[in-house]
Amino acid sequence: MPAHLPAVGGQAVVEGVMMRAPGATSVAVRRPDGSIVVRVRAASRLAARMPWLGKPLMRGIAVLLETLSDGISALNFSAEQAMPEGKTGNTGKAAIVGSLFISFAFAFLLFAVVPHALTLWIGWLLGSEALEGGTAVVFHLVDGLVKVLIFLGFLWVMSLMGDMRRVFEYHGAEHQAVHAFEAGLDPIPDNMSRFPTEHARCGTAFLVTVIGVSIFVFAGVFPLMPVLVDSRWLNQLLYVLIKAPLVLPIAALSYELIRLAGNRQDSILGRVLSAPGIFFQHITTKPPDRSQQEVASVALKTAMRPDCAGVGPLKSEAMLAFESYEAFKASMEGAAGA
Repeated sequence: MPAHLPAVGGQAVVEGVMMRAPGATSVAVRRPDGSIVVRVRAASRLAARMPWLGKPLMRGIAVLLETLSDGISALNFSAEQAMPEGKTGNTGKAAIVGSLFISFAFAFLLFAVVPHALTLWIGWLLGSEALEGGTAVVFHLVDGLVKVLIFLGFLWVMSLMGDMRRVFEYHGAEHQAVHAFEAGLDPIPDNMSRFPTEHARCGTAFLVTVIGVSIFVFAGVFPLMPVLVDSRWLNQLLYVLIKAPLVLPIAALSYELIRLAGNRQDSILGRVLSAPGIFFQHITTKPPDRSQQEVASVALKTAMRPDCAGVGPLKSEAMLAFESYEAFKASMEGAAGA
């Protein structure tokens, strides 16, 4: 990514795209009637209130928390807007907090508890003391491999679902819009189509990097860990629970690696760091159609120019609806010329 450009990124949502820019977060959704609705919110960044959260390593934790919060809110909003007329969803703060808690619990179960248990089981089958102990380097190498296979299987199962394929197409549109912006082009469908659906700075790439970094961190920390209690199974449970607080430094380091890879795509190091994430994105991104590219374009343009949506010092949020992409472009041109 060129150093002079602000960092932008986002995620696919239900029939739409969320984009995060330095000054705002925007969610654009295609309604069942073909119109596009967009919600624009002024950014409230943790690093702006607590500057120490903008420092290397710490900024990764701040961005992770903000992205999770914005992402759940955007998913709830998009699900509500994509529903047929007359149906409503729950987008309140309680729903967002509940969704975050459930997401964390599910992720911890799937990518911490299950791999640890399966690795212990493999050790029992093979009669390997190293794999049954839970602390050896080889244990965490196998544990990491199990995580990768679980993640790959999870993505593959999701790719078989019809609704998820559309989410993956919007994911591809989001990446194409960011690519066009970073190339200095207007992020409109004609320009977006010139770029791939994969991107180095992607949530999929981040998760793959987290798995990779966790292998090295756990392989370095747990061989130093003593036996905590006499009960073997309780001891293993405590080892799993100890992994929970290690997630934050692992995520922080992973963010820095993803950031480095995104900024160094012309170098061998950048391409090597990006390769695993790009590989997995062959599953999580699909080529979008023009209507999906239009939605991604709306999300990025309004995130970069929240003032054109009426968001500013006196108004922190706005929701607009457009009959078509052409109507949106006309509105943006009128607001920019005003």
